[in-house]
Amino acid sequence: MLSVGLTGGIATGKSLVSGIFKELGAYIIDADLISRSLVEPGQPAYREIIDCFGPQILNNNKSLNRSALGKMVFADHSLKKKLEEIIHPRVLEEQRRLIDRISSRDSKAIIITDAPLLIESGFHKEVEVLIVVAASEKRVVERLLERNGFSEDEAGKRISSQMPLKEKEEMADYIIDNNGSISRTRERVSEIMAELRAAEQKKG
Repeated sequence: MLSVGLTGGIATGKSLVSGIFKELGAYIIDADLISRSLVEPGQPAYREIIDCFGPQILNNNKSLNRSALGKMVFADHSLKKKLEEIIHPRVLEEQRRLIDRISSRDSKAIIITDAPLLIESGFHKEVEVLIVVAASEKRVVERLLERNGFSEDEAGKRISSQMPLKEKEEMADYIIDNNGSISRTRERVSEIMAELRAAEQKKG
């Protein structure tokens, strides 16, 4: 088994890369999906978040309004830190559980944990290989405006609130430049997947 971390900045194209890895046979653990499940009504984190941020972050059906919560935390670093303190430990625990479950079923598995805050949460210390998906700030802003409907000001706030992408790249074993075409990104992912397979076989 080989444990791999996949991360990057907002709108760098991490989901595209993750999907290609999955097509190539990797197991994907999606931290965003884990996070969403943890904040569903009835979950302990859901109650903690309401206690911390107030009922104004709820939709009419009592589900969490992620957009409203996002605007709050990206405008105030202290609130962002509080939210992370509620969510991160639970996400890490579930990631570890899933890795153990997959590896017990498939001893040759390439397990990729796809997490935007993989480094910030400290989980990069628990993986054997770190992959960072990168894109220029110009491309990222374009994607945020088009995909999320953000204003340029809001896009700028989201980018500046994150760990600088250059710092993530400096820690990476592999960097995937996602400024170009999907076919070029696919080629790069295929190259890396072949090397991950080789590394896993060497372990055996």
